[in-house]
Amino acid sequence: MIKEKNNATLTFEDFKTEVLNDYKIAVTSRECSLLGRREVLTGKAKFGIFGDGKEVPQLAMAKFFKDGDFRSGYYRDQTFMMAIGEFTIANFFAGLYGNTDIKQEPMSAGRQMGGHFVTHSLNEDGSWKNLSKQKNSSSDISPTAAQMPRLLGLAQASKVYRKINNIPNQSNFSNKGNEIAWGTIGNASTSEGVFFEAINAAGVLQVPMLISIWDDEYGISVHAKHQTTKENISEILAGFQRDKNSNGIEIFTVKGWDYSDLITTYEKASKIAREQHVPVLVHVTELTQPQGHSSSGSHERYKSTERLNWEREFDCIRQMRLWMIAINIASAEELNEIDTAIKKEVLEGKKAAWNSFIAPIVSEKNELVSLLEKIAPSSKNKEEILKLSNSLKNIKDPLKKEILATARKSLRLVVNEVQGKELSLWIQKYTQINQATFSNHLYSESKNNVFSVKEVLPTYAADARKDTDGRMIIRDNFDALFAKYPEVLIFGEDSGNIGDVNQGLEGMQEKYGETRVADAGIREATIIGQGIGLALRGLRPIAEIQYLDYLLYAIQILSDDLASLQYRTVGKQKAPLIIRTRGHRLEGIWHSGSPMGMIINAIRGIHVLVPRNMTKAAGFYNTLLECDEPALVVECLNGYRLKEKMPLNFGEFKTPIGVVETTKEGTDITLVSYGSTLRLVEQAAKELAETGIDCEVIDIQSLIPFDINHDIAKSLKKTNRLLVIDEDVPGGASAYILQKIIEEQDAYQFLDSKPQTLSAREHRPAYGTDGDYFSKPSIEDIYEKTYNILSESNPVKYPKLY
Repeated sequence: MIKEKNNATLTFEDFKTEVLNDYKIAVTSRECSLLGRREVLTGKAKFGIFGDGKEVPQLAMAKFFKDGDFRSGYYRDQTFMMAIGEFTIANFFAGLYGNTDIKQEPMSAGRQMGGHFVTHSLNEDGSWKNLSKQKNSSSDISPTAAQMPRLLGLAQASKVYRKINNIPNQSNFSNKGNEIAWGTIGNASTSEGVFFEAINAAGVLQVPMLISIWDDEYGISVHAKHQTTKENISEILAGFQRDKNSNGIEIFTVKGWDYSDLITTYEKASKIAREQHVPVLVHVTELTQPQGHSSSGSHERYKSTERLNWEREFDCIRQMRLWMIAINIASAEELNEIDTAIKKEVLEGKKAAWNSFIAPIVSEKNELVSLLEKIAPSSKNKEEILKLSNSLKNIKDPLKKEILATARKSLRLVVNEVQGKELSLWIQKYTQINQATFSNHLYSESKNNVFSVKEVLPTYAADARKDTDGRMIIRDNFDALFAKYPEVLIFGEDSGNIGDVNQGLEGMQEKYGETRVADAGIREATIIGQGIGLALRGLRPIAEIQYLDYLLYAIQILSDDLASLQYRTVGKQKAPLIIRTRGHRLEGIWHSGSPMGMIINAIRGIHVLVPRNMTKAAGFYNTLLECDEPALVVECLNGYRLKEKMPLNFGEFKTPIGVVETTKEGTDITLVSYGSTLRLVEQAAKELAETGIDCEVIDIQSLIPFDINHDIAKSLKKTNRLLVIDEDVPGGASAYILQKIIEEQDAYQFLDSKPQTLSAREHRPAYGTDGDYFSKPSIEDIYEKTYNILSESNPVKYPKLY
């Protein structure tokens, strides 16, 4: 017998009602998949990837998914989302059509293909909802296994909430840490490295994570024998099985077509995860995929006749029907009636979703047609305009791009005519509205975005001397932040016991405990994943990557998950994770620390901050903790022993984000740089002054966002010459900086000389002591490049050096 939540035994009638309801959900989901594929083949939708064949295990999983729990899954979980009441027939088809109305398509407003699921964690103003009172799904992404690192963090949050009791608004995010993070993944995707990294980390951390592996023996067309040793993921993970003498993972296997056994298994698995706070893996085998991997291909091409026959026989819904008939839940005739009713319901839902999608676009089409027919008679190009108008009018199911393209082509025909103004205004308004529809929410649009925090300067004692190691400033500021914000925690390689490799966290673990200041294994992808999951659940994590170069291990998670989170949820979820790392100006191929161009072009959606010293870095952390956006802070690796003045107001002074700082004013040329290289620029400027060249030196401070006040352009209006100095490869970050200055700030108009860059060589620095000097810009390089720019305009005063 199935038991209710209060452990009272259900009557047979109650049991029958529950099973029939499950069956209806399964059939509804299957019919959506079948009809969805047909919509792709008829051209109304351009791609489909569905959850057929996985319906019954998802019903079982959903029974034990409680308010406050979080899901981190993948694109087969439509039945689960229907079962928890967060996904409807209308939502399914709205997603298939790419409806841009968030009310119609709440999963992503058309920004992701169908099959990617999310629940809304935020109110309209960007504030948190009460996540403990709703069932939650973190936003899916397509890259295989990339949901696993985030899953780890979602589970770890429960452990944090169980151990820490003084976090503000804690009850909005957790019921004393009683939540499970539920993950789903296909069997083939377990071949990805991040799957093993996350499983290993879960076993180490002992977090309440319940991961389901949907195993249908294939990864698209590739059989499990090419995917997994022994063709069995749970068998090769057997070494992770926990026992009475050691931590590990609890492992279950269950057949995906056995409704009764699936419920029993998930009841046991969820009880262990929730009560004992340990990771559990459920390997669901003997599943099928009736329509193949997606609408792009047919599985008949790569499955044998025997396999296809078996799949028809052991289809999970068919087996559920046979079981229901066998134990007198319903007769075949009764189930057929249910099937027929659901087919009609899904068909009607599909039609309604299509009408909701296409009607506004048709209205926009008609609006433009009317406008073109209005302006055409008085135009010398009347026939051409009417031809364009009639062509658009005859499109039954128009796309927005067809409407706008017609308008823009028509504008060319009336550009010199009076009526062209009305069309021009229409185009501008239409473009503005629709561009926002497809482009907004890359960054936070709430009142707590990074621009909401104003600068607060450090204060100093009257007799303060510049004799404090930079590491002590960053350490004492973290101390103030841990005391001020109970929700702040930091973790990474060597972050805990020894207080990080540069002692910036010295003594913090001893003072604030291992939950808040923790060591992590060498696993950068899941360190970032921990941070994403923790931040999704209302905590304020700082994930530490030991060196900037090691960020490459995690760049996919940063780029595909964190950077796109607010965008792909249209501002309905946020993860204000801070990533702390260190880099710049060090010898050695693997520790040179400046792949900035790659980073800034991969993680748009995350702010990238490059402070020149530890006071500036500390100010950035103070700013970010008052914001709701993710950011990467790159501390200067050679700045921990440099001397600075000791501030008095730790935790309070704030470095503004997106604002440059002029560290030296000048009149002859503007030198722009950041990080450790800025110190070389400043020294070169001093030496150039001896030659009579007066340099203005500007510290960028943040690459994303970049100089929001256009202060660099203001400088160029005065100096008329520009040199960008950067230690990335040629055309790396320097190209980004130039584009911002010359194109976005329109500063080209102030230049009397060609804008130039000085970057590192194309290779990485050698380890030898002189490697840095011959690979990255030196003081002499900066001096000579600047001198040569002035020499071009005044060769008499500044004769050529070479």
